[in-house]
Amino acid sequence: MPAVFINRVLGVTGRILTLLLSVGITLIGLVALTFCIGRVVPIDPVLSVVGQKASEEVYQRVFLEMGLDKPLWQQFLAYAGKLVRGDFGTSFVTNRPVLSDLAGFFPATLELATLGLLAGTLIGVPAGVAAAYWHDKWPDYLIRFVGLIGYSVPIFWLGLVGLFVFYSRLDWVSGPGQIDVFYQGIVKPVTGSLLIDSLLSGEWEVFGNALSHIVLPAALLGYYSLAYISRMTRSMMLDQLSREYVLTARLKGATEYRAVMLHALRNAAIPLVTVIALSYGGLLEGSVLVETVFAWPGIGNYIASSLFRADINAVLGGTVLVGAVFILLNMVSDVVYQMLDPRSNLRRR
Repeated sequence: MPAVFINRVLGVTGRILTLLLSVGITLIGLVALTFCIGRVVPIDPVLSVVGQKASEEVYQRVFLEMGLDKPLWQQFLAYAGKLVRGDFGTSFVTNRPVLSDLAGFFPATLELATLGLLAGTLIGVPAGVAAAYWHDKWPDYLIRFVGLIGYSVPIFWLGLVGLFVFYSRLDWVSGPGQIDVFYQGIVKPVTGSLLIDSLLSGEWEVFGNALSHIVLPAALLGYYSLAYISRMTRSMMLDQLSREYVLTARLKGATEYRAVMLHALRNAAIPLVTVIALSYGGLLEGSVLVETVFAWPGIGNYIASSLFRADINAVLGGTVLVGAVFILLNMVSDVVYQMLDPRSNLRRR
């Protein structure tokens, strides 16, 4: 008995160490790639600090202070050492630590992406199930056509059209921004999510105004994720519906609802966890265009505006943060997948 327990502990410990090693190597590769891209872009970080009219003496002094005279590998080690200590540098534009800026902007992106993922999942999964059940019939063609539009049409163009139709013409939603100027500063930040903070403080007018601002960009992100989730759900459901256990359930007298929803969808839901997690990460890192169009104060808009202002520290810090979140979501989805599917653990033994 002790030997079996020790083997299990060693097995679990080995899998955890392997996972941590994999995540560590991926993070190092992400930081290295991001750092190299930041050094090869045609932007002079020194000019971003001193300005175009600075003297040569001031330029050289800042050049040496930033360590740009050292070899690239030494610059990378110094940058990586600061990241380990939680130092992302100082933004040249805001003159504040980049980590403080990211902590202020990231909750808005998280709020927007979460609502988009919920909309995409709640509509995309049933749509994919319906497309698989009515395979090669008009519901399947309609759902695939709607998903194809979501993949083909640029999301920034949909955002501009949405603002023109639903804000300018119909006046169904509020315009760009997270909230009207009149309501700014009323709610004290607690979680960073304006919707949650307004509910916690009981400010229903602020909540309604914030909701009217977020509904359109969240719907666009939801439509983007819907296209991906519905297509993957359809593919997985087609595979499950062709399995023998579904035919057996039908022969035993199970209703179509039970055969499709309780048998096929239950097994297809396991790999869907990874699909939804990757979709979530895609929304977090791909919200730059939506946030730019809607002037949303999120991490995507922060990175885009910092890039145009040649604020390299802010661009690198935001990119590393989004990449780290994507890796974390991928790792969590793998753990949840192993918990839901016992066969994955058996294959590892």
